[in-house]
Amino acid sequence: MSQLIGAVSHHKREVEELRNDKELAIGYLQFSLESLSNPDERAGALLSIRAIAEAYGGIGKIAAEAGISRESLYRSLSPKGNPTMKTLIAVMNAVGMRLSAIEAPRKKATRPKVQRRSIAA
Repeated sequence: MSQLIGAVSHHKREVEELRNDKELAIGYLQFSLESLSNPDERAGALLSIRAIAEAYGGIGKIAAEAGISRESLYRSLSPKGNPTMKTLIAVMNAVGMRLSAIEAPRKKATRPKVQRRSIAA
């Protein structure tokens, strides 16, 4: 397979931009954490958190600082990962950030629809 001269992978560029722009990294992380609650977006959110870890020292260094194995961190932040709260907090601490909460928009309560039938006399 031939490679383009001067081409950079999307992932490498993403990690580089996150490393060089702390405000971008914070916004990126906030969006990712909000996406964790949506099952359809969870895989992308975990990969985004992984990109943050790569940008702020690499998976090995972040895993060591978080007190977990590198393999465990790779699994936790994979598309099918299921990190514990302890793991997420440890990773956030290792990259110099923290988890926070904001009010979520409330969903309107839906009532079950009742079918009405006419009664013929």
